[in-house]
Order: sequence, then structure tokens, then C-alpha cells
Amino acid sequence: MRRLLIPLMLAGLLPACRPAPQEGVALFECFSYEGKDAVYARNPLPGSDAVYNPILPGWYSDPSICTNGEGDYFLVTSTFSYFPGVPLFHSRDLVNWKQVGHVLDRPSQLVNLDRQHTSGGIFAPDIQYNPKNRTYYMITTNVGAGNFVVKTQDPFGPWSDPILLPQVQGIDPSLFFDDDGKAYIVNNDDAPDGKPEYDGHRTIRIVEYDVENDCTIGERKIIVDKGVDPSRKPIWIEGPHLYKIEGKYYLMCAEGGTSDQHSEVIFRSDAPTEGYQPWNRNPILTQRHLAADRPDPVTCAGHADLVRTPEGEWWGVFLGCRPLKAGFENLGRETFLLPVRWSEDGFPFFLEGEETVPVVVRHPGTTVGKVPTFGNFKVEDSFDGDALGMEWMTLRGPADGLYDIRDGVLALRCSPARATRFETPALILRRLQHHAFTASTRMRFTPVGDEAAGMLLYKDERHQYFLKVCLQDGRPAAVLEKVGMDSVVLGSVPLPENTRTVDLSIASDDGLTFRFQCAVDGAGPLTVAEGVDASSLSTAMAGGFTGTTIGLYAVR
Repeated sequence: MRRLLIPLMLAGLLPACRPAPQEGVALFECFSYEGKDAVYARNPLPGSDAVYNPILPGWYSDPSICTNGEGDYFLVTSTFSYFPGVPLFHSRDLVNWKQVGHVLDRPSQLVNLDRQHTSGGIFAPDIQYNPKNRTYYMITTNVGAGNFVVKTQDPFGPWSDPILLPQVQGIDPSLFFDDDGKAYIVNNDDAPDGKPEYDGHRTIRIVEYDVENDCTIGERKIIVDKGVDPSRKPIWIEGPHLYKIEGKYYLMCAEGGTSDQHSEVIFRSDAPTEGYQPWNRNPILTQRHLAADRPDPVTCAGHADLVRTPEGEWWGVFLGCRPLKAGFENLGRETFLLPVRWSEDGFPFFLEGEETVPVVVRHPGTTVGKVPTFGNFKVEDSFDGDALGMEWMTLRGPADGLYDIRDGVLALRCSPARATRFETPALILRRLQHHAFTASTRMRFTPVGDEAAGMLLYKDERHQYFLKVCLQDGRPAAVLEKVGMDSVVLGSVPLPENTRTVDLSIASDDGLTFRFQCAVDGAGPLTVAEGVDASSLSTAMAGGFTGTTIGLYAVR
């Protein structure tokens, strides 16, 4: 976990015993978040061995999973241009997950993020364990720097600096360690000779990886061109993973793009570098053909990864979305878990026919702990340590010098860096994980000039809602601003000149609209704006690959 104390740069910023507000500094005493989704009340867990899908709600996209064969499972997901990169989760049973760190927690591992859009940066990490050298590997794409590998023999400790792979072009690389000691990288790349026959025409390529020297060797070969059925012009074959099961090589890929036509498909071969044939009952996972008005729909299902338990059972993780009215949602692509079945002709699959992704999954022999990652939960952060929890992130870098945490107070220094630009602002964020939720903070802040501080709902540089304390016509006020190409004030409440604390809150009852409120010095809440359209932060409206995040922000 990175430390947030910066004694040289912020010396004197946080004297002991709850300091009075200082010019240019916003002091936050707490942050709370509570999920209130009705789907969980409608679907009570039937036993202690049952879990809710998604197992990681909110924007945890492109999951990859591995095991060391000794009962430890590790899972990673994409982070794009957020810092730190690639959250690392650990479990002993596939049910109880705990975040134990980030794979990419140093600026030296995340170069060029300062030049990238929110949906740039780190794409589709893949985590693998090589039993031959007892080493864990994570391979991924930084779209601003290329493909690279990091590794460690202690996944709970620091991971190496990036090992660049200039010969591996394209995106979505994954590693495969064969039982003969050889290793391979498979990934998505352009059409043959860079000449696509149609939009979305891509290939899957393979190259051998030299484990001792951490480099590729030999020729990169195309093993899938276009997709399962080239005659149908399939698009965006990507996210490949390679497995060896009972002497056969299985290549599993996503196909159809990341929207509602997403799917997962499977190929099989007798050799690792050639001869892959698709299963005649593909896809092995999709929801694209189901009725849109079905209960509790999951869409965009795909980008999966498989893992085998010590007992020989197969399970898989994959991403999906939970849309609301008109197909929009603000949570982004989430991580789901399902058991894997096997066909009579020896192919793995998740779902078939009219089967839907279930809200509840049984995992016999396990017991859900007291602090699950799924369902409705409440989080209280009183900033009583010397570092932020692992759920917090910043944009493009660690924001050194812009915030500090000490004596139960988080201090944010108003910065000219803005969340509307490709910069690192004074902004800490966590994922929105429920359609219905409440989030609040208590802040002490005296604005001067153009300074503003408060709570931010953030999708990307052009899609935000900022509930802020600032000067309006020269007087302090709580203001809701819709931030975008044409920013507009949606509501305001004047504040007394002698205000000591302001409680700010953002809530949604259904995921369709937001409610923004403030309270002065512990008095009752005042509504700044309500019925505010939530769809403007959705991927359906804003585009991009992330979900909505929520956090604390100070700017001037």
C-alpha cells in the first residue's frame, strides 16, 4: 500500500487536533458509502455457501484469474488511466475475496499515463503462475507504451518494473506456461499484413516466450483470423487465454466487441502454435440473444478466464454489465463468477440456450465470510490511519504533494490541475458499486477566489457532476455543476459566512437519477438538486471502457 504522508511538501498542512481550515486546503473528516440495490432483497441468499453475482460489483473489468495449485487464487482487473494500476485480489475458496494490493503501484510501472484519456492506459491484464520457477507473472497493455510483463515470487509484495515486449504488437496479451517448460504469448493484433477486410477484422497471434531471458523468440504466427466463422465477418476477436487440458490445447477468446453483442468462444488443437478449430456450438458464453425485458438482465458477457480447483472442478470469471432503463448503467463492466461445464465432445462452456447469468451462485463446501465483496454493504472511512484504503485511486499518477492524511483528516490542496484535462488533479476516487446508493462526506473549507472543493461523480474528462462549496456571486454556496463540453449549474444553496462544517451527500434510489444535498454544521439536509439524469455518466452515453467513480476533489 502506498503511503500518503508527504512531510516535505505538505509540512505544517495538518497540525494536530483537527485544524481549522486554511486557505487553499479542504479538510475531509470522513467518507461513507452504502449500497441499497433492491435486487439483493428480492433474491436472498439460500445458504452460507451462496454468493451474489457480480462477485466484484462496480467497474472491475477484464478479469483474469490464476492459482498456484496450493489453494491460493489471485484475480486482477483493468484500471486504464487510474493509479495505482491493476488491483490484486486473493482468495482461498473463489468465494471470499480480499484486495491485497495493486500489481502496478509505482510510477515507474505506469509510464505515459499523463498523456492519456481516462479509457487509455492499462488494458486487460492477465495473471499467471509458473510452477517451474514458482513465479507469478502479470502481462498487459499500456496503450501509451506498449505491451509488458511484470513478475514476482511473492504476489503480496512488490512486483518488478516493466519488461517491455516490443515484438508483441496489438493488445490483450496473455501468457501460457506449457508442461514441457516452454512458454507462449497470445494476443489480439491487426488483420494480416495490416489490411482488414472489414471494420473489426482482427487476428489472434502467438509467439514463444523465453522465460529465462524474459523476451520473445521466433516468429509470431496467426492462429485465428477473423474469428469462429469467417464467413459471418466476426468482429474484435480479442482477450485470448491458452490452456492445456488432458493433452489438448484450448484457446478461449472474446468476440463481438465489448457492448451487448459480446461473447466468449473456444477453439481446440493438438499443438500450441497451430491447428485451432472452433467448437461447433460456440459461443460458450453470451447473453446477446435474450429478451431485453428479462428480469435482472446481464449484458456484454464475455472476456472470461478459467481456473481449476485442487478438487478438479472448473470455474470461470468474466465481465458483464447490469443495464437499467434504455440499456444504460453507471457501474461499468463488472466481474462475475460461474461454474464451468464440459460437453460430451470435450469443450468447456458456461451457459447455453436460454440460460441467463444468475444473481445467485452456489459454491458447495464454502462459507461466505462477514465482509463479502458482493451484495449491499456499507463502508465508513474516518481517515484514521496514515494511508488511504486500497479502494481509493487517483488519475494518472500518485498526486504527490496534493493530499495528505493524518489525525483523522484528509487534506486536499486546491490545485490548478483539473479533472477535465489529461492531468493529475487533487482528486481521490473509488468505484460506484451499486445503482441505488448513498455517499457522504463532512468537509471544512473556506473558499477564496475561484477555489472549490467537494464531491465528484466522474466518468471521464467530459462527463462529471461536481457537488462543490465555492463562492457564488462573492458569497459561499453549495453548488451542483454538470461538468462537460458546456458546463452548467443545476442548483445551489447559499451557506452562512460563519459555516464550520458542510456535510455533502450524493444518492440515488434507482440508478436513474441522482440527488445532491448539503447540511450546515450538523443541521438538517438541504437539497441542492434532485432528479438529476444519471444516464449522462453511462457508457451508453459517454462511451469509454470504465464505470463511474465517486470521490473528493479540490481545485482552483
